[in-house]
Amino acid sequence: MRRTPTLLIVAEDEGVARELSGPLLDSGIGARRVNDVDAAVVELGRGEFDVVVVDGARDVPRFVERAGAVTADLPVLVLVDAIADGVAAVRAGAQDFLRKPLDREEVLYVVGKALELSELSEDEPPRSMVMPPELKMVGRSAALKELLETLQRAAAGVATVLVRGESGSGKELVARLVHQQSPRRTGPFVKVHCAALPDNLLESELFGYEKGAFTGATSRKPGRVELAEGGTLFLDEIGDITPATQVKLLRLLQDRQYERLGGTETLSADVRFVTATHRDLEDLVRKGEFREDLFYRLNVVTLWVPPLRARPDDIEPLALGFCESVARANGRSGVAFDVEALELLQREQWPGNVRQLQNFVERLVVLASGPRISAQDVNRELKRQAGTMGFAAASGYGPQISMESSVIDLAAAVKKAERRAIEKALKSAKGNRNLAARLLGISRRSLYYKLQEFELG
Repeated sequence: MRRTPTLLIVAEDEGVARELSGPLLDSGIGARRVNDVDAAVVELGRGEFDVVVVDGARDVPRFVERAGAVTADLPVLVLVDAIADGVAAVRAGAQDFLRKPLDREEVLYVVGKALELSELSEDEPPRSMVMPPELKMVGRSAALKELLETLQRAAAGVATVLVRGESGSGKELVARLVHQQSPRRTGPFVKVHCAALPDNLLESELFGYEKGAFTGATSRKPGRVELAEGGTLFLDEIGDITPATQVKLLRLLQDRQYERLGGTETLSADVRFVTATHRDLEDLVRKGEFREDLFYRLNVVTLWVPPLRARPDDIEPLALGFCESVARANGRSGVAFDVEALELLQREQWPGNVRQLQNFVERLVVLASGPRISAQDVNRELKRQAGTMGFAAASGYGPQISMESSVIDLAAAVKKAERRAIEKALKSAKGNRNLAARLLGISRRSLYYKLQEFELG
């Protein structure tokens, strides 16, 4: 049975919340209201929400900062009185905005789009909830040093930059560093996740739309290109866009011109383009799945981000940095690694790269029983992750079932292990379901389905 999508509305004015939730309830979308950002952060830890709507652009930066410690990938919409306020809110971290007075069709369109993106994001690997204290790449390896030297030279120019590397290797961080070290550093940095956007949404997200362009377009809305004016537009997972979108993107890169959806006015794009992909673009070109002319437009300056296994010297400083950040965020300052524990981490290959190491350290810190993380703790977590029997083994809490146990009802054994895993994760997370999902290495949505299945909480 499909769960009803639910919004968390952060609004002091109950009338605004009623105006927003009316059309949503008619469409089968649930809504819950809290008065302020502090209450929203508490509520997010207790229950599952698909989208957050904040009344007023002023609260968006604070909400994005606070909510990052609870859930890293929840779409945030903002209610504003003027388009300029909406633009500022999106640049501060909101996904989109709704202009007051609210229009029923626009509410349904914008919220529906956010729900679709929220559902698509559930397929991505979990990201850490702990935001880095500063924007920098940590490490001491020769491979990292070479990357940073090339990055510095690339950032100073105006050419399009293509960031390449495996998933979880830090491509977005490299893109942000290009912006930070460029002459456009005082302008906005705007991200578009191309893989999460189907064609019908990607065009309007990139180029914006005019009033009346389609049902729900009740006012003009700037796209990401316009929002990035004077700054950097980061197109993530560019290798996943369809041939139809490739044609439109080629014109944008070639002529630096575009039109809003439903409009006739030609606009100029004063942006620096940075793109990223984990895919083999040359192979896609050979197969005819990616335009060769677009590839050459993107591949002006390439920054290769090495996988973590190619720079083992960086594992120790990365692990120490993650440990400090996670411990501070969870009120456990003072938690540290033993030397033997760090040595074990350095021996691992980390196929999920820096993101996998970060999430691994996060679990170690949260689950640690004392102030020191020992080699035994690391070995125990490695064994938990080594299982291959679905949810229970992947989360690491379930028992390993041997081939001799064929008389056991396998399905029942797995379900029992899953239930124990969830109960232990919830206990370790002190009831915070979003954190429990991260400790289990699964999406928020998967955890809530399991909670319903096992009638927990």
